[in-house]
Amino acid sequence: MTGFPTGRTAIVGAATFGIGRCPGLEPIDMAARASLLALQDAGLRLSDVDALYTSAPHEALGGLQLAEYLGLQPKITDCNRTGGSAFEIYVAQAALYLDAGLCDVALIAYGNNPSSSTAKHAGMTRPSPYEAPYKPLAPLSSYALATARHMHQYGTTRRQLAEVAVAARAWAALNPEAAMRDPLSIDDVLAARMVSDPLSVRDCCLFNDGAAAAVMTRADRARDLRKPPVHVLGAAAAATHREISSMPDLTRTGAAQSGAAAFAQAGVTPADIDLAMLYDAFTITPILFLEDLGFCAKGEGGAFVQDGAIAPGGRLAVNTNGGGLSCVHPGMYGLFLLVEAVRQLRGEAGARQRPGVELAVAHGNGGVLSSQATLVLGR
Repeated sequence: MTGFPTGRTAIVGAATFGIGRCPGLEPIDMAARASLLALQDAGLRLSDVDALYTSAPHEALGGLQLAEYLGLQPKITDCNRTGGSAFEIYVAQAALYLDAGLCDVALIAYGNNPSSSTAKHAGMTRPSPYEAPYKPLAPLSSYALATARHMHQYGTTRRQLAEVAVAARAWAALNPEAAMRDPLSIDDVLAARMVSDPLSVRDCCLFNDGAAAAVMTRADRARDLRKPPVHVLGAAAAATHREISSMPDLTRTGAAQSGAAAFAQAGVTPADIDLAMLYDAFTITPILFLEDLGFCAKGEGGAFVQDGAIAPGGRLAVNTNGGGLSCVHPGMYGLFLLVEAVRQLRGEAGARQRPGVELAVAHGNGGVLSSQATLVLGR
């Protein structure tokens, strides 16, 4: 057999921990707590794990560090550096390793505590020789540049951007885990303090504490475990640049490539999708991803989200946990959106549960629109 192992692997455990503020614990403590909760959710033991994936916020050898902390000697370890897309990429890699029989149980974990930590960590990347002289706000200025270009080229408005933030807050109000649950209106977003024109503080994601973990195994084993399996039907990634000044087109992301490939593997189209979990570091990103993944035509993302279309009761459920804008964003959000997709597919989302979710997209973004990774998940 060749190609992606569609439906032959599954996510069998998912958990979050410490969302909001988690004082007194280090990021590795938080990742470990989430890991144990996800394994408990799956009905598996720590000793079952033989593949470990993480993206430690301040440790280049984070995969080895977490393995040592958990007392594991895994066959496979990885600590990817593509940013928030890393976790969707991990799912794709784990699916291939599991299907090949090179491992039996894969654990994906992440934790960070920027809200409660007093530690000051050095930047993980060198200053850009091309961009640093202009003193940009990283990564905010990069996303503001893409936003301004989209507005110029397609007529997207700040009010349409605000629709994304308001929809996220409406979903967060239904989620007891979400950090920001107070009412938010379009006018609130438009009147908020401008931080990098045209993005206000309400167009920007949170920067709070949180940890998450997911557990994967082969589909034949998944049937006998504690919870209904969520099958991985398609997975693909694309990287287009590192710095925003090298992005080929500020209005088009690699999601156009990763999404098309993932949908083809799964044998579905965007019209079949019941839930779209889209990385929302800023209000422009869901608009870009709705376009590039094929939910609407290029340039029509602003109109697509109008009138509560992606809010509770709208035509497409997007970021039902409240997203990075209102639920959690501890530096990298990709694993949290994956956990929410799993919960929705298993019917475990409580007051925010979308009826009849059979197919979901989980889409991660890393860098400054640099790395895109798309998963198609199904019951």
